[in-house]
Amino acid sequence: MRVVTTDEMRSAEAAVIDDLSVPALVLMENAARATADAIAECYPRARCVAIACGRGNNGGDGLALLRDLTTRGYEATAFIAGSLDRLSPEATQQFVFCEQLGLSPAVVPEPAECDAVGVEVDLWVDALLGTGLNRPVEGPVARWVDWLGKRSGDVPLVSVDLPTGLDASTSVPPGPHVVADLTVALGFPKVANVLAPSSDACGRLRIGDLGVPLPEPPPGPKALYRSRRRDLVGRLGARPLDGHKGTFGHVVVAGGRSGYTGAVVLATRAAVRGGAGLVTAAVPEHLALVVDAGSLESMTLGLPPDRDGWSREAVEPLLQAIGERASPGALALGPGLGLSDGARVLARQVVARSTAPIVLDADGISAFAGDARALRARDADLVITPHPGELARLLGVASDAVVRARWEHARRAAQETGAVVVLKGRQTLICDPVLGAWVNPTGNPGMATGGTGDVLTGVIAALLAQGLEPPSAARMGVYVHGLAGDLAAATRGETSMAASDLVDELGPAFKSLVASE
Repeated sequence: MRVVTTDEMRSAEAAVIDDLSVPALVLMENAARATADAIAECYPRARCVAIACGRGNNGGDGLALLRDLTTRGYEATAFIAGSLDRLSPEATQQFVFCEQLGLSPAVVPEPAECDAVGVEVDLWVDALLGTGLNRPVEGPVARWVDWLGKRSGDVPLVSVDLPTGLDASTSVPPGPHVVADLTVALGFPKVANVLAPSSDACGRLRIGDLGVPLPEPPPGPKALYRSRRRDLVGRLGARPLDGHKGTFGHVVVAGGRSGYTGAVVLATRAAVRGGAGLVTAAVPEHLALVVDAGSLESMTLGLPPDRDGWSREAVEPLLQAIGERASPGALALGPGLGLSDGARVLARQVVARSTAPIVLDADGISAFAGDARALRARDADLVITPHPGELARLLGVASDAVVRARWEHARRAAQETGAVVVLKGRQTLICDPVLGAWVNPTGNPGMATGGTGDVLTGVIAALLAQGLEPPSAARMGVYVHGLAGDLAAATRGETSMAASDLVDELGPAFKSLVASE
């Protein structure tokens, strides 16, 4: 599902108005209908509705909604936050329509006047400001935002298109804003509808159909999408009847050091559950027996160690193993690897020389700290899976800067590395340097526990080994990984979730993406 900025939405609407000769008032009527449909479905017991309208076209949507709700039998009323002489042309026309039908929206610059007249409703609608805002609200609208935020009781609030006070094009609110229980995004979801922290103010999100085919903005590095199950169903395809373990690729998982063998075991087990035909764990040889016992369905390869774990002498045998064992296949590099000199040298040389696609995680990413562009010096496809701290180290920025602007920094990393970047965390982002970014809808806070990132690494590597292109492997891997977490939360709860629970739920998660006959 395409997610748009303010400018992209304006261009789509202008194309409909100019190319299809659809009047703006028709779009307004359709917006009102979509909002009324959402209210009827989500709040079936609400009968008395109050609508706070601004002076622009969002306020026009609200006035059209007043008429629509009234014809459906609701007891609806509307309040205009500001003088009538400053209404937009379309909002003015909607006001005239209301007057002609005997509906008289009240002009209420100060929302406190609503307290004076004793407004009691089942539902409030915020139609004050839509996608045009890029600075903090001020004047009457600011007072309305404050008043709606303090509304008493359990009266729900629905926002039309976007909660007032949010900038549609960014994930960070510019100032005070409405916090809605339901938002009806019109035509396309906006950036602020889907990316936190702005999305936190939207409550439940519904997409309102404007009744005409809006042209989707073209793909590109700055494009944003929201992953959907229906776009992933059937991507792996049916397994051939004569398939064998070599058909589905060979994953080599390289990592581990003393005290961190669990990371390799989890990634290895996840690669098995992710569908790889063969999986090998490559570890310092003194850890081989431990890792071998931890993952029964995989093989183990011991490599030359040094006293800190990984030795530079392991580079050549690992590259040889990748060539022999991972063709077709993939390399997962980094879980539990450590940051010794040997580990850093190994990570940098193996990334530069691997012939198999790579998933680079954890300490493998940190081996390139402050030197993101060095990741371009490679021949194989690359997916990197950092958390915000690891991405900050890679780009040489502060961690809180990445947290505040996740999409922007993930996009920058994709451009600098030429890799698919999976920025983990709430609303995991998958950024491709050419195609754009996807925000993932699955997952929950119970997954904030050690080892879940290693599981993701193994899943993506398994999908690469089965022939998926890096953007598709990353999107599906992240979606399935989050869905496995959701399934684990449903049966075990979030508090007690462990990374191994995700491995156990990968089977049902993948099964849900099998195309139905």
